[in-house]
Amino acid sequence: MSIMERLARDMVQATKARDSERLGVIRYLRSEAKNREIELGRDLKDEDAIEVISRVARKHREAIDQFSEGGRPELVERERRQLAVVETYLPEKLSEQELAEIVDAAIEETGAEGPRGFGLVMKSIMPRVKGRADGNDVKDLVQQRLSGSEEE
Repeated sequence: MSIMERLARDMVQATKARDSERLGVIRYLRSEAKNREIELGRDLKDEDAIEVISRVARKHREAIDQFSEGGRPELVERERRQLAVVETYLPEKLSEQELAEIVDAAIEETGAEGPRGFGLVMKSIMPRVKGRADGNDVKDLVQQRLSGSEEE
């Protein structure tokens, strides 16, 4: 079952269950997906849907950070609940070890050394981990590995 089919099925279930918060999140995801379909001029593949859902999840994480800094715990809690719904449609996250293995393999494949190879390594990694790892975590790990390889 595709992600878009799951969203449609879950929207019906949330409507029947009168779960207004979950229904609102699913409607928003479907709306964002529909906008992306219009941009692309074709039906979304699962990879495209994951990209859209990842973008929505990132927006919720940023909102959580901003509301935390602003001292708005009730809004932080609402955003966390919505983020939990969004994350159910994303693939399982990579463990730190799995991500480290992918980063190390990409560094080896590209032959990158030092900070100058950062862009090349990121370009190699991001398609592999799309939706399964946070871009900031990947960036930090790549920078750490590349600065470590300079010292050797």
